[in-house]
Amino acid sequence: MGRVSQAQAQENRKRVVATASRMFREKGTAVSVADLMKAAGLTHGGFYKQFGSKEDLVDEAIAHAFDEQAAHSAVAPEEQAGEHEAARRTLIEDYLSVWHRDHPGEGCPVSGFATDLGREPGQAARAQDVYINGVRNRAARLATGDDDGMAQLCTMVGALVLARATRGNPISDELLQAARTALTESGTGPSAPRQRTD
Repeated sequence: MGRVSQAQAQENRKRVVATASRMFREKGTAVSVADLMKAAGLTHGGFYKQFGSKEDLVDEAIAHAFDEQAAHSAVAPEEQAGEHEAARRTLIEDYLSVWHRDHPGEGCPVSGFATDLGREPGQAARAQDVYINGVRNRAARLATGDDDGMAQLCTMVGALVLARATRGNPISDELLQAARTALTESGTGPSAPRQRTD
Protein backbone atom coordinates (compact mmCIF):
# COMPACT_ATOMS: atom_id res chain seq x y z
CA MET A 1 0.00 0.00 0.00
CA GLY A 2 1.40 3.43 -0.97
CA ARG A 3 2.11 6.33 1.27
CA VAL A 4 -0.76 8.64 2.15
CA SER A 5 -0.47 12.11 0.63
CA GLN A 6 -0.07 15.08 2.94
CA ALA A 7 -3.53 16.33 2.02
CA GLN A 8 -5.05 12.90 2.77
CA ALA A 9 -3.15 12.73 6.07
CA GLN A 10 -4.60 16.11 7.09
CA GLU A 11 -8.06 14.95 6.08
CA ASN A 12 -7.62 11.75 8.11
CA ARG A 13 -6.48 13.76 11.13
CA LYS A 14 -9.56 16.00 10.90
CA ARG A 15 -11.77 12.91 10.66
CA VAL A 16 -10.16 11.37 13.77
CA VAL A 17 -10.55 14.61 15.76
CA ALA A 18 -14.20 15.01 14.74
CA THR A 19 -14.94 11.36 15.53
CA ALA A 20 -13.15 11.61 18.88
CA SER A 21 -15.01 14.80 19.76
CA ARG A 22 -18.34 13.06 19.18
CA MET A 23 -17.39 9.74 20.82
CA PHE A 24 -15.78 11.35 23.88
CA ARG A 25 -18.92 13.45 24.52
CA GLU A 26 -21.06 10.35 24.08
CA LYS A 27 -18.99 7.71 25.92
CA GLY A 28 -16.23 9.54 27.78
CA THR A 29 -12.51 9.80 27.08
CA ALA A 30 -11.96 6.18 28.15
CA VAL A 31 -12.91 5.13 24.59
CA SER A 32 -10.03 3.03 23.29
CA VAL A 33 -7.81 4.22 20.46
CA ALA A 34 -8.68 1.03 18.54
CA ASP A 35 -12.44 1.70 18.80
CA LEU A 36 -11.97 5.33 17.91
CA MET A 37 -9.90 4.61 14.82
CA LYS A 38 -12.35 1.92 13.73
CA ALA A 39 -15.22 4.41 14.03
CA ALA A 40 -13.20 6.88 11.94
CA GLY A 41 -12.66 4.18 9.30
CA LEU A 42 -8.89 4.11 9.79
CA THR A 43 -6.36 1.61 11.10
CA HIS A 44 -5.19 1.56 14.70
CA GLY A 45 -1.56 1.89 13.62
CA GLY A 46 -2.28 5.17 11.87
CA PHE A 47 -3.11 6.88 15.14
CA TYR A 48 0.49 7.38 16.26
CA LYS A 49 1.44 8.84 12.88
CA GLN A 50 -1.07 11.60 13.57
CA PHE A 51 -0.92 12.15 17.36
CA GLY A 52 1.81 12.01 19.98
CA SER A 53 -0.57 10.55 22.56
CA LYS A 54 -4.22 10.01 23.33
CA GLU A 55 -4.03 13.05 25.64
CA ASP A 56 -3.08 15.18 22.62
CA LEU A 57 -6.17 13.91 20.85
CA VAL A 58 -8.36 14.68 23.88
CA ASP A 59 -7.06 18.27 23.83
CA GLU A 60 -7.86 18.63 20.14
CA ALA A 61 -11.24 16.92 20.45
CA ILE A 62 -12.34 19.32 23.18
CA ALA A 63 -11.13 22.34 21.20
CA HIS A 64 -12.94 20.98 18.12
CA ALA A 65 -16.21 20.59 20.05
CA PHE A 66 -16.10 24.18 21.33
CA ASP A 67 -15.13 25.53 17.88
CA GLU A 68 -18.01 23.61 16.35
CA GLN A 69 -20.39 24.96 18.99
CA ALA A 70 -19.16 28.54 18.46
CA ALA A 71 -19.74 28.24 14.71
CA HIS A 72 -23.34 27.14 15.32
CA SER A 73 -24.09 29.79 17.93
CA ALA A 74 -22.35 32.90 16.63
CA VAL A 75 -24.00 36.11 17.82
CA ALA A 76 -26.22 37.24 14.99
CA PRO A 77 -26.57 40.97 14.13
CA GLU A 78 -30.22 40.97 15.25
CA GLU A 79 -29.17 39.63 18.66
CA GLN A 80 -26.70 42.48 18.99
CA ALA A 81 -29.49 44.89 18.11
CA GLY A 82 -31.67 43.90 21.07
CA GLU A 83 -32.88 40.35 20.46
CA HIS A 84 -30.74 38.91 23.26
CA GLU A 85 -33.68 37.71 25.36
CA ALA A 86 -35.21 35.76 22.46
CA ALA A 87 -31.82 34.19 21.65
CA ARG A 88 -31.30 33.35 25.33
CA ARG A 89 -34.68 31.62 25.56
CA THR A 90 -33.98 29.66 22.37
CA LEU A 91 -30.63 28.56 23.79
CA ILE A 92 -32.31 27.37 27.00
CA GLU A 93 -35.09 25.54 25.11
CA ASP A 94 -32.61 23.82 22.78
CA TYR A 95 -30.21 22.93 25.57
CA LEU A 96 -32.91 21.46 27.80
CA SER A 97 -34.58 19.52 25.02
CA VAL A 98 -35.20 15.79 24.76
CA TRP A 99 -33.14 15.79 21.54
CA HIS A 100 -30.09 17.25 23.30
CA ARG A 101 -30.50 14.80 26.17
CA ASP A 102 -30.60 11.88 23.75
CA HIS A 103 -27.72 13.00 21.48
CA PRO A 104 -24.73 13.74 23.75
CA GLY A 105 -22.24 13.07 20.96
CA GLU A 106 -23.62 16.04 19.03
CA GLY A 107 -24.32 18.12 22.10
CA CYS A 108 -22.71 20.73 24.27
CA PRO A 109 -19.09 20.12 25.26
CA VAL A 110 -19.68 21.79 28.65
CA SER A 111 -21.82 18.87 29.80
CA GLY A 112 -20.12 16.34 27.53
CA PHE A 113 -16.61 16.73 28.94
CA ALA A 114 -17.37 17.80 32.53
CA THR A 115 -17.03 14.38 34.11
CA ASP A 116 -13.79 13.44 32.36
CA LEU A 117 -12.08 16.75 33.08
CA GLY A 118 -13.30 16.61 36.66
CA ARG A 119 -11.63 13.24 37.18
CA GLU A 120 -8.18 14.29 35.98
CA PRO A 121 -7.97 18.09 35.93
CA GLY A 122 -4.20 18.28 36.30
CA GLN A 123 -3.35 15.97 33.40
CA ALA A 124 -5.08 18.00 30.72
CA ALA A 125 -4.05 21.60 31.31
CA ARG A 126 -4.55 22.68 27.69
CA ALA A 127 -7.91 20.92 27.49
CA GLN A 128 -8.99 22.47 30.77
CA ASP A 129 -8.05 25.97 29.54
CA VAL A 130 -10.15 25.44 26.39
CA TYR A 131 -12.98 24.08 28.53
CA ILE A 132 -12.90 27.03 30.97
CA ASN A 133 -13.00 29.50 28.08
CA GLY A 134 -15.95 27.59 26.61
CA VAL A 135 -17.81 27.69 29.93
CA ARG A 136 -17.29 31.44 30.21
CA ASN A 137 -18.47 32.02 26.63
CA ARG A 138 -21.59 29.90 27.10
CA ALA A 139 -22.44 31.71 30.37
CA ALA A 140 -21.96 35.08 28.66
CA ARG A 141 -24.62 34.12 26.10
CA LEU A 142 -27.06 33.64 28.98
CA ALA A 143 -26.16 36.85 30.83
CA THR A 144 -28.93 39.34 31.57
CA GLY A 145 -28.50 42.68 33.30
CA ASP A 146 -26.55 42.11 36.50
CA ASP A 147 -26.61 38.31 36.05
CA ASP A 148 -23.39 36.95 34.50
CA GLY A 149 -25.14 33.76 33.35
CA MET A 150 -23.09 31.38 35.51
CA ALA A 151 -25.98 30.22 37.72
CA GLN A 152 -28.16 29.74 34.65
CA LEU A 153 -25.46 27.64 32.99
CA CYS A 154 -25.05 25.57 36.15
CA THR A 155 -28.80 24.94 36.20
CA MET A 156 -28.83 23.90 32.54
CA VAL A 157 -25.79 21.62 32.72
CA GLY A 158 -26.91 20.05 35.99
CA ALA A 159 -30.40 19.39 34.68
CA LEU A 160 -29.06 17.89 31.45
CA VAL A 161 -26.63 15.59 33.26
CA LEU A 162 -29.39 14.42 35.62
CA ALA A 163 -31.84 13.94 32.74
CA ARG A 164 -29.29 11.82 30.88
CA ALA A 165 -28.63 9.72 33.97
CA THR A 166 -32.36 9.07 34.46
CA ARG A 167 -33.32 8.62 30.78
CA GLY A 168 -36.10 6.07 30.41
CA ASN A 169 -37.85 7.21 33.57
CA PRO A 170 -40.48 10.00 33.64
CA ILE A 171 -38.30 11.99 36.03
CA SER A 172 -35.89 12.63 33.15
CA ASP A 173 -38.44 14.76 31.29
CA GLU A 174 -39.52 16.35 34.58
CA LEU A 175 -35.96 17.50 35.25
CA LEU A 176 -35.67 19.14 31.85
CA GLN A 177 -39.04 20.85 32.24
CA ALA A 178 -38.29 22.07 35.77
CA ALA A 179 -35.05 23.70 34.64
CA ARG A 180 -36.70 25.27 31.55
CA THR A 181 -39.43 26.72 33.75
CA ALA A 182 -36.98 28.03 36.35
CA LEU A 183 -34.86 29.72 33.69
CA THR A 184 -37.60 31.21 31.51
CA GLU A 185 -40.48 32.20 33.79
CA SER A 186 -38.58 34.92 35.63
CA GLY A 187 -36.61 35.94 32.54
CA THR A 188 -33.35 35.96 34.44
CA GLY A 189 -32.92 32.46 35.78
CA PRO A 190 -32.97 31.12 39.31
CA SER A 191 -33.71 33.66 41.99
CA ALA A 192 -31.06 34.48 44.53
CA PRO A 193 -31.27 32.62 47.83
CA ARG A 194 -33.27 34.44 50.46
CA GLN A 195 -31.36 35.93 53.36
CA ARG A 196 -32.33 34.77 56.84
CA THR A 197 -33.87 37.52 58.88
CA ASP A 198 -33.90 35.85 62.30
